[in-house]
Formats: sequence, structure tokens, C-alpha cells
Amino acid sequence: MPNLHLTKVAFACRDLEALQQRVARRATDGEIRIATRMRPKRADELIGGNLYWIVKHGLVAGLEILRFEDREDGRIDIVCSADLKTVAPTPRRAHQGWRYLDDAHAPSGDDDGTGVGALPPQLYGRLAALALV
Repeated sequence: MPNLHLTKVAFACRDLEALQQRVARRATDGEIRIATRMRPKRADELIGGNLYWIVKHGLVAGLEILRFEDREDGRIDIVCSADLKTVAPTPRRAHQGWRYLDDAHAPSGDDDGTGVGALPPQLYGRLAALALV
């Protein structure tokens, strides 16, 4: 069965390195928790999928979604593996909250043959800001 994924903006992250540092700081026992107000309606389909992070208008990395847990304050924790996997940068507009992403549109860790995935993240961000990639 194909996986379903989520996309989320890495708010106030200036680049991939800042995202990596944020994940490392927040990791506990190999897991990281991302709080959200609402449980996704398709939560069961998301387990085993990825939470892809958008930095500077591009999907740059993902965390595997392990489970969803209710919090005492009424919010939901998206519990992910703390192993951040970088992907070939994929253009994506910013949005609020999270959005579903099916397997057909999910980025892969493989190079797509264009060479864009080999660009340093900072250079990719600058080119994306100029609408060149």
C-alpha cells in the first residue's frame, strides 16, 4: 500500500543546517515530537510515511512518522524518528499547518538526473528565490 506523507514549513529555519540543528536539539531517545492542534483525518495512512520539511520554498528533508499521541492539553503529537533524511530539493510553496502528499508527488532520496539535488542547500535556496529552479 502506498504511503501518505505530510509537508510542513520549518518556521524560522534559514537553511537545512538550521533544521538539522533544531531536530538534534529536540530529539529524545531517537524520537522527535511535533505538536499540532488537530489529528489528521488520515492518520492511519500516515504511519510509516514521512513528514517533509519546507525550507525556503523547497522540500529539503523528511522524518519518518512513527505514531500519533494525544497530549494532556488537547493537542496531538506527531511522533517521528529523529533521523532526518535529506532529499533532492523539490520546489514547494509555503503554507500554514500541514498538507497531505501522496507517494507519487513525494521527493525521493535519489538524484533525478537534473543535478539540482547535488547543489548545496544554500545555493539552491538562492536560486529558488530567483525562480531559477
